[in-house]
This record gives sequence, structure tokens and C-alpha cells, in this order.
Amino acid sequence: MPSSKALVRRPSPRLAEGLVTHIGRSHVDQELAVEQWGAYVATLRAHGWETVEVDPADDCPDGVFVEDAVVMYRNVALIARPGAETRRPETAGVEEAVARLGCSVNWVWEPGTLEGGDVLKIGDTVYVGRGGRTNAAGVLQLRAAFEPLGARVVAVPMSKALHLKSAVTALPDGTVIGYEPLVDTPSLFPRFLPVPEESGAHVVLLGGGKLLMAASAPRTAELLADLGHEPVLVEISEFEKLEGCVTCLSVRLRDLYA
Repeated sequence: MPSSKALVRRPSPRLAEGLVTHIGRSHVDQELAVEQWGAYVATLRAHGWETVEVDPADDCPDGVFVEDAVVMYRNVALIARPGAETRRPETAGVEEAVARLGCSVNWVWEPGTLEGGDVLKIGDTVYVGRGGRTNAAGVLQLRAAFEPLGARVVAVPMSKALHLKSAVTALPDGTVIGYEPLVDTPSLFPRFLPVPEESGAHVVLLGGGKLLMAASAPRTAELLADLGHEPVLVEISEFEKLEGCVTCLSVRLRDLYA
């Protein structure tokens, strides 16, 4: 039986100091952020996901964006090496968590940089954004780790968004959805559906046709509902102020076999 486990990490008290790259800085309400994080975790649980809390990283403002610290393929965990140096201490706790779950652990080594938010998996195809936070050496190491396991790694040029998954994610049928102004080359994807809102480009597949989405994308939710999907909306305004989205607040482990 495939697993439905999700790694999460509670927000650091220093969350408001998180990095912003493509947007201006605005005030982050710490209390509200913790509340929104709790509701996000509760939503995962309500849809059958067992949440596994990674040890807190209180000195890492961006630690809540746990997805950036690791890339999973089957039961192999590739521990990232963030392109933002200040984020490198985030990986230790995540490495410990995946090792405890019985994953086989690999690492991205210098000079490679890779952040999990740059990796979109659709079946055995692994798209990796080559942009500000993931370099060519990181892409090479991702290939070396996952291609022997049957993955096909496709590198995607990226210049307009922080991470690949800031610009695109995929529906259960494999259609890539994206906010076009942030997508360098939509033609790289076999099926591409533009969405009307930036935060509408981010979905987490909860199972059973349900899509976890940000409440800030009502028009996209309507579009996807009209295509027969079932949007489940969560409010993540405080994380959006730090270029966060629904995908980066958890790592979904779908292929661990008990």
C-alpha cells in the first residue's frame, strides 16, 4: 500500500524575517501565521494524510517551507542544498525525519544547489526549475540520484519566479497549470492550462480528485471545479507574503511502502 504521510514543520518565531526575492516585504502577523499553519495541517489530516512533524528550526525564519529541504522519489530522499545560504541549516531536521521513516538518503553536494520547491513530479517525469535557487550542478546531481530509479528528469529554464512550483504545479491527470506571466516556456509541458491568478498555479493533490489550494485564488478554484476537480481552500496569507504557497508547507511522501 502506498503511504499518505506528510512532513510539516511549525513556523519559527522569526518567520517575519523570511527571505523575499520577487516581491516587496510586508508585515507578517506571527500569531495569524501559526493559526493558518495549524489549519493547513488539520486540512491534510482531515483528508487522510498522516502528518509527521519535523523538529522545529526556530533560528531558521524560512524553516516552515519544509518542502525546499528535500526531494522525494519513491523511497529515496535527496537532501537539498539550498541556493540561499541562510537556509542550509534547515535540512538537518528534515534529513533526520526522512531517515526515521526508513527512506534511503542521498545528498546534493557542493557546488550543486537545489531547493525542493524547484521540483515538480508528474508520474515518472521529474521537472526541475533551473533558476535562482537551483543551479546546473544541482540538476546534474538530481539526475544522477533519480534516473537510475526510472525517473526522466527535465530541466526547465526559470527567470520570473522564485521556484518552479511558484509558477506551475499539476492536476491529477498530469495537466500542468500555471500563471502564464511567471512561466518562461509553457511549451515544455505536454499539456498546459493557464490559470487567472498567481496563487491559483499551486495545488496539492489530496487524493480522490481533491485539490488543496490557497483561498486567495477563487477564480482558479471555480475554473478547476468546472473541470470536475474538487478544490479545498485554505487561508495562507501570511506565508504568501514570504513567497510561500500550499505546496511548500509540506512534503508529501506517497511512495513509502510499509
